[in-house]
Amino acid sequence: MQIMNDSEELKRQKEALLAVFSSPQYKPMKLKELAILLDVKKEDRERLKNVLDLLLIDGKIGITSKGKYGEPEISTRTGVFIGNARGFGFVSVEGEEQDYYIPKEYTGKALHGDRVQFSVVDKGDGVHLEGRILRVLEHANSSIVGTYEALKGFGFVLPDNPHIARDIFIPWDGTAGAENGMKVVVRITDFGGYGKNPQGEITEILGDSRMPGVDVMSVIRAQGIPVEFPEKVLRELDSIPEQVSKKDLEGRRDLRDVVTFTIDGVDAKDLDDAISLKILPEGYELGVHIADVSHYVRENSLLDAEARNRGTSVYFADRVVPMLPEKLSNGICSLNAGVDRLALSCIMRIDANGAVTDSELVESVIRVDKRMDYHSVALLLENRTDEKDYAQILGEYEPYREKLSQMLVLSKLLRQRRMNRGAINFDFPEAKIIFDEGGHVKDVQLYARNCATMLIEDFMLAANETVAESAYWQQLPFLYRNHEKPSEEKMRAFAAFLAGFGYTLHLKDNQVHPKELQKLLEKLEGKEEEALISRVLLRSMKQASYSPESLGHFGLSARYYTHFTSPIRRYPDLQIHRILKESLRGGLDQSRQQHYRELLGDVGVHSSKMERRADEAERQVDQIKKAEYMRRFLGEVFSGVISGVTSWGLYVELPNTVEGMVHVSEMDGDYYVYDEENLRLIGETSHREYTLGMNVQVVVENVELTPPRIDFRLYDSPGKKGKKGI
Repeated sequence: MQIMNDSEELKRQKEALLAVFSSPQYKPMKLKELAILLDVKKEDRERLKNVLDLLLIDGKIGITSKGKYGEPEISTRTGVFIGNARGFGFVSVEGEEQDYYIPKEYTGKALHGDRVQFSVVDKGDGVHLEGRILRVLEHANSSIVGTYEALKGFGFVLPDNPHIARDIFIPWDGTAGAENGMKVVVRITDFGGYGKNPQGEITEILGDSRMPGVDVMSVIRAQGIPVEFPEKVLRELDSIPEQVSKKDLEGRRDLRDVVTFTIDGVDAKDLDDAISLKILPEGYELGVHIADVSHYVRENSLLDAEARNRGTSVYFADRVVPMLPEKLSNGICSLNAGVDRLALSCIMRIDANGAVTDSELVESVIRVDKRMDYHSVALLLENRTDEKDYAQILGEYEPYREKLSQMLVLSKLLRQRRMNRGAINFDFPEAKIIFDEGGHVKDVQLYARNCATMLIEDFMLAANETVAESAYWQQLPFLYRNHEKPSEEKMRAFAAFLAGFGYTLHLKDNQVHPKELQKLLEKLEGKEEEALISRVLLRSMKQASYSPESLGHFGLSARYYTHFTSPIRRYPDLQIHRILKESLRGGLDQSRQQHYRELLGDVGVHSSKMERRADEAERQVDQIKKAEYMRRFLGEVFSGVISGVTSWGLYVELPNTVEGMVHVSEMDGDYYVYDEENLRLIGETSHREYTLGMNVQVVVENVELTPPRIDFRLYDSPGKKGKKGI
């Protein structure tokens, strides 16, 4: 067998090897034995191994703990390694609930996130299974972000990611001039193994870890989020105008005389949705006007490829990493007030019960009359006359006050109709992080939803559902936003958890209708345990994702749903705008439909993956900033609620959403035993219980920024007290 590199030849070689392995006469062999069997020359054996590795990655063959190759079922598995700070780890196998424990001495060269092949070892008790990593099939960490620790003649990088237990050795010629304590990016040159640290070279110095903004950039680099746009992408912007031209208006419905306005956060600059409303004898005509980004970001352009790669804008506490360059996101695409803008308008007729009776999708040109913000609109609609800026806002918004009041009525109708069918309303308090002029955290405040944020949410949900249903019945190639039913196991566990609080959940065949969950949340409203149970419920749900197949949205209790309203910051919205416009223009023939059907699956998978990345990065930054804020309160006392109970301690959440941990070793005066079934810690002698949802007072004991960690101590524990905090 002659081993070659050509792709067609590679395909043939794979098929030939698979035929050998599937033969009844074949017995698992090592590489050398296989090379002899196939008459592969010595100089070609490395290439043979490469072909075998590709088959291993694809899961088409397996390898035993002794290195013998054969069919997949010869006692080896593939999965993703999940590292632990203490050196051991687990392997998660897709489709399996239970992860496989990997002892420290059997982790091999694997680092967190690596795709690995492992053998399974039965511990003999019929319950516990352990794994032994045989090889890394695909490394997830070619680069790692961490803090450089300089020693004499060499140094180490301490990874920011707590899942990576081993420090990276940096030889003297690989430091790139980094100084002690600097945040750096290191490229792995040798992944080491048990008893041997990985080795690398520093490729980028992010700056002093104590300087504002370096922590955020560390997360950005660690997550692989691109910040700067390539020069060749930016050059495409030269052909995009600053203003809408007369030629751009051809074939569009002119809606510039319709009163429209935007309602966004005070700091928002990428305004991709505007709204309008007419009162009709039989109800309402609601217009949701979305920026026509696809007019400027054309399919197969470099701008399009870059947007698709990024998938989404990422919103950090102190900055935004946009999906599109600023000229588009804040300029010609943004629905800024007083200027002509191209839009894709979803115009819905809605009856007095909040039902959409008819709709129309049109390419339009609009001119926003007023750029509004959530705070000001809420102030006006809630008639908060006691607030100091009420008079100013009243004067500024007076021409639109009646229209806003009518919109509020419609918003409540739409929401009530959604609730009636069983949509789940998760209303969690969110934190807004406030910075001083130097970029340091000044405060962490609750950011509550108000009638203005809910109004926009209600209108956007209506547009998304309307567009999705229309596309479904037209059988257009499309991207839907799906939220599948929670698993039976998760719902059984959640029902058992609820029982501990005295609530019951009606399950039919271990499944639950969203209406039942909505009723539960209504019962919880205003109760001490509301936030806790709501969060546990949310964690029991599946994650939403994008797919060409419409599977419905469980949380919204909607049969059809999509993301149509944010093409400036989400690629799926931009993608379906193209499809919708082609359909409107009659250009979506069979070949174009087939074109979209071939690419939408990959777009959905990649966009879902980029959304997860953005969510994780935003969460990490919030944790770091909250830890930075809490450093000033060392020794002070706060009231909080127990948000988690584990065998190693209690998690306590403060009213401003800051969460810290009381380690069981810090719970003085008794030995506490973990009751897993009832999620509580019980004092062995005192019988004192700490349960989920319990109010406690805690002292801020210690704060670390890398990785972010806040340690609390119970205020009523014996020993040193603290001073009262905020």
